[in-house]
Amino acid sequence: MKILYFHGFASAGSSGTAVHLRNMLYEYGIEVVSPDIPVMPVEALAYLKQLVEQEQPALIIGTSMGGLYTEQMYGTPRIMVNPSFHMARHLTFQGLGRRDFLNKREDGAKDFRVDKDMIAQFREVEKTSFSQATPAEREIVWGCFGRNDKFVNCQPEFKKAYGSEHFRMFDGEHRLNDVVLKRDIFPLVKQILNI
Repeated sequence: MKILYFHGFASAGSSGTAVHLRNMLYEYGIEVVSPDIPVMPVEALAYLKQLVEQEQPALIIGTSMGGLYTEQMYGTPRIMVNPSFHMARHLTFQGLGRRDFLNKREDGAKDFRVDKDMIAQFREVEKTSFSQATPAEREIVWGCFGRNDKFVNCQPEFKKAYGSEHFRMFDGEHRLNDVVLKRDIFPLVKQILNI
């Protein structure tokens, strides 16, 4: 059985969240696949859709920007943790320029640029958000939101698209840590996968 983990903005597949998920799920024989997501949104969305088709995961977990992409992986059970459905607006306010990656990337890249093209691509990707948020999808989608998240608040968008049945709040901030993973996310993963 496989789980895909989609990391947040400026991160990598080597993030601490991916490592903690691998350690927690190892004893259940579950492989956690956590790729480096391409920085350009149109390429990233196409890459991740192809990866889902190839890997056929039992579950997808996405945090922050990864939650934006996770939402669009229709047909697969998924958990969005503090999803950032408005990356274009967020990056417009933060400004253009060079950014350092927060985690080690497989290609060795240390930094990247936020430019107008990236923001335009995020706008394009965001247009297809919730396009297939059907009643059937509501049964297989969960949204987890930190009470102390000071960076992103997309709770209204999640509730509008997917309702409140699978909406959850947790004591935590925007970025996950091992405590939140063990206390809040891991039990949900076990429940969804029936392990």
